Amino acid sequence: MNMRNLLVPLVVISTLPFTISCEKFLDRKPLQATIEDIPGALDGQAKGLYGAIRNSASEPYIGDGMQNIPWIAMNGFRSDDAEIVADPGASAWRQTYDNFQYTKDDWGAGLYWDKHYVMIGQCNSVLNTADANNFNDERSMINRAEARFFRAYTYFDLVRTFGDVPIIDFIITKPSDNEVEKSPADMVWSFIDEDLAFAEQYLPISWEPKYAGRLTRGAAKALRAKALMYNQQWSQALGLLKEVINLESAAGYGLLEDYWRVFKEEGELSAESVFEIQASKISGDGNIYWSRLGQSQGVRGSGTWDLGWGWNTPTESLVASYEPNDKRKDATILYSNQYDGGVNTGGYGLTLPNLSNAKYWNKKVYNRYERYLEAGLGTPNNEAQNTWINHRVIRYADVLLLAAEAANEVGGGSNGTDAAGWVNRVRDRAGLPPVTFTDQATMRDIIKKERRAEFAMEYERFYDLVRWGDAIEALGPLGYQNKHRYFPIPTPALNANPKLTQNPEW
Repeated sequence: MNMRNLLVPLVVISTLPFTISCEKFLDRKPLQATIEDIPGALDGQAKGLYGAIRNSASEPYIGDGMQNIPWIAMNGFRSDDAEIVADPGASAWRQTYDNFQYTKDDWGAGLYWDKHYVMIGQCNSVLNTADANNFNDERSMINRAEARFFRAYTYFDLVRTFGDVPIIDFIITKPSDNEVEKSPADMVWSFIDEDLAFAEQYLPISWEPKYAGRLTRGAAKALRAKALMYNQQWSQALGLLKEVINLESAAGYGLLEDYWRVFKEEGELSAESVFEIQASKISGDGNIYWSRLGQSQGVRGSGTWDLGWGWNTPTESLVASYEPNDKRKDATILYSNQYDGGVNTGGYGLTLPNLSNAKYWNKKVYNRYERYLEAGLGTPNNEAQNTWINHRVIRYADVLLLAAEAANEVGGGSNGTDAAGWVNRVRDRAGLPPVTFTDQATMRDIIKKERRAEFAMEYERFYDLVRWGDAIEALGPLGYQNKHRYFPIPTPALNANPKLTQNPEW
């Protein structure tokens, strides 16, 4: 049955295509069909989650809190790798996030909180429909797994950001249903683990090409392992990560030969993709598939250099942190008034203008729109500003480096050698010499440096520093104190829920 000829009325979130040319597996289905008519009847709702998580173009605008500036601020600005300097009108954001002057009334934090809970509500809606209709067939179990993965991912964001938060695993039908007390962070982490354990049980190892980008068993295992590592459950995490690595052939995982290609369109949904949030933008698409992730970070210039808002730019500290000859540096950093490095570094053979608003720019969102002109597709609204780029949430390199870290922390046996081997796969692509295991402390430092270089400007650094216990040393000069590991609960959330209490240090 052709998917384009069906529609579940419960799909309320705009969905996205995977590429310009391929079939959109998330296209809506005709309104006249009912949920009982459709094999795998949860498909419509479950597919809607893929669009919901990045959608900033239609109600309820979940992407505004999960890919837009509030999300980048929480996950990017607070690290020592990134800052916001390019927009003179963003001084309040700079004070709040770069300089750790948190405020309970920050509207960005409020949006971040609200939209995460809206996303959780969307996931709960899928699960409620499944329970109410007793949908337990094989396809419906996959859909349940998709919903629980997305719910776990959303809570993963929340618990890292705020600590104790309310667990809502039911449908809210009236205002009083929202009055839920916070659960201890340990309980939230356990809830995440339960959701992901279910997801890895029922998600497939891979999908046929027309469903490229749907969640997989490897994605569930990788995110579950990552969550476990925040709680130093090294052995369990290592076991899961080894299982993902053992899926390398069956799932098609691997490292792309050229690091810079990962961040170009040709690198979307590549062998390196474990979990990726997708976006697209072409003329006449109604602005329903795009994302603000790239737009908010692109070069803030004028004319043909008006590529975005420039709200996430590299710091001097990051630029100085690379080893000599590390290929990742030229694929990560753009310089005002300098050559972009050419095609072998992810450039276009162009020289940036002499921009005074920032010295450095995030090259991982440096994608120009000339291809649309060449194809006769025109320049639709926001097309020039990176609105079509996918968000690489978990790359295979992350699996390898997390496995190395977990193995090193477990220690004993061959774990030191294994850790060095996984690190060296990543270093080899970067053009760097191999390392050998000498002792746990030395390997720990090596892994920390590798994670910074590999995931620079990819929203990992702040939370890595916090979980390693290194945040005060690295971020203290910027104003960070231990209490800044958690953001205060936004005032509007407290006002809406009388059972909600402020974080103790705030």
